[in-house]
Amino acid sequence: MKIIFATGNRDKMREIREIMEGSSYEICSMKEAGIDLDIEEDGSTFEENALIKARAVADLAPGAIVLADDSGLEVDAMDGAPGIYSARFMGHNTSYEVKNQYILDRLAGLSAEERTARFACAIAAVFPDGEEIVIRRNMEGGIGEKMAGENGFGYDPIFLPKGYDVSSAELPAEEKNQISHRGKALRAMREKLVEYASAHCQ
Repeated sequence: MKIIFATGNRDKMREIREIMEGSSYEICSMKEAGIDLDIEEDGSTFEENALIKARAVADLAPGAIVLADDSGLEVDAMDGAPGIYSARFMGHNTSYEVKNQYILDRLAGLSAEERTARFACAIAAVFPDGEEIVIRRNMEGGIGEKMAGENGFGYDPIFLPKGYDVSSAELPAEEKNQISHRGKALRAMREKLVEYASAHCQ
């Protein structure tokens, strides 16, 4: 079965393929499916934005299963920011090194108990018959006191998963995918995809 994942982010596609490895689905990006689309993410939640992206691509790919995700970092000491604006935080062209340093500076002097945060990921699926599913999963943790690690991307270098004393970017990919917000959401969605295939592909 073929799935179009509504993203052009190469790091995200690599992570998605690692997590979905062994499934019966061939996963391609928008670019690989020949879809060039600038989608305005104007929802107020991760779930709404994921559905907006999935629906937009599904309109151009009749007959395909389309998945889309919206994910981000919620820092409690910053009232949940950057949240749904994580990718656009401080401007699209601002490097994550600058974004990460800004968050570290904002939290300077706070205790570990005051540095709580989470990664959130909502994944939406739009099926050829119009059925829609949205799943959200979180990875709880906190913000470290410095950037560390080379294995992740985005805000990974400053995020310490709960129960770990290293950043997400210091974890091996396989271990990170087991505990990550996107890993949890994708595995839950994979179960829904299996159920859908069983019900509709007799």
